[in-house]
Amino acid sequence: METSIRYSRDSRVLKLHAKEKLPIDSNTHLQVRGELDTKFGAPTYVDAMLRHFNPNLAVNLGVGLQYTKIDKLRYTVRGKKAFPVSVDGLVKFNVKGQCNVDNEFKERKAKGAAEFSLTILNFKKDQDVRLKVGYELIKKLAYMQIRENNWTLNVDAKGAWNIRYDL
Repeated sequence: METSIRYSRDSRVLKLHAKEKLPIDSNTHLQVRGELDTKFGAPTYVDAMLRHFNPNLAVNLGVGLQYTKIDKLRYTVRGKKAFPVSVDGLVKFNVKGQCNVDNEFKERKAKGAAEFSLTILNFKKDQDVRLKVGYELIKKLAYMQIRENNWTLNVDAKGAWNIRYDL
């Protein structure tokens, strides 16, 4: 199980996040995630998604369910396509999208982004760094991510940020 501690400027609450990937075959797994709000001692969300990776096309597709206190039950479809920019695969151009719909198929929430990702192996001894710069198409919002081993910092052009530490 993958676990992390998360904190954001908007919520100002420490959240505990857990994710488990249950293999179905070599390219497909069931991903189950949940997040616990430490202020209220209650889950923020729980979701389950069937995810499939096609290595020939470098495409990741997912279909699943999400439950939150606010939106209740929602259906989710997501996809991501990676285009290698460098021969070694350390520089990529990613296109990704997601659509969530309510349980009556009336309300839709869509997201789509294009981003460049640069991975620097052994930036320092035993330290890998990944930099992402992207643009969220629906919100018309630029964002950036810096990841160093267990630490991840996300920021966007409106000043929102969050930080994650993988346990």
